[in-house]
Amino acid sequence: MTGQFGHIPVMPREAAEYLGLKPGGVAVDCTLGLGGHALLMAAAIGVTGRLIALDQDVDAIGLARVRLEGFGGRLDILKSNFARVDAALQGLGVSGGVDAILFDLGVSSLQLDTPERGFSFRVDAPLDMRMDIDGSVTAFDLINTLPEKELADLQKKFVKFVFVKM
Repeated sequence: MTGQFGHIPVMPREAAEYLGLKPGGVAVDCTLGLGGHALLMAAAIGVTGRLIALDQDVDAIGLARVRLEGFGGRLDILKSNFARVDAALQGLGVSGGVDAILFDLGVSSLQLDTPERGFSFRVDAPLDMRMDIDGSVTAFDLINTLPEKELADLQKKFVKFVFVKM
């Protein structure tokens, strides 16, 4: 990986084992990030497999594309939130299901270590926290315009989505 950002999965052996990927399989990395898991998945499915990767961070997608350029036609990278994985798969014509789906939920080092992204308390920067920088509403906007109850409701909706809806 060129540049200062790269991703090495913390538990690569366990991830590969639990995903159960086999050559020729179809795998989905719903949180591409910098491509660490995607590299593992692509290696497991081999040259006959297909890897579909989603992320909403254009910066991460750009870096991951460079890292994964050797996978060519068996890799589809889409700018999309993982909540829309069904629509993304339909848009690619994937109708027979997939063999494995990985979600690596959280904030990446790319987001934390880039001051202007506004995720870190280590640097003095505007509070932004947008995973998708094309979005118009920042964390600063929400905190300074929403009433306290609506802020609390946002947190409840997010936790419900992550832990119940999936």
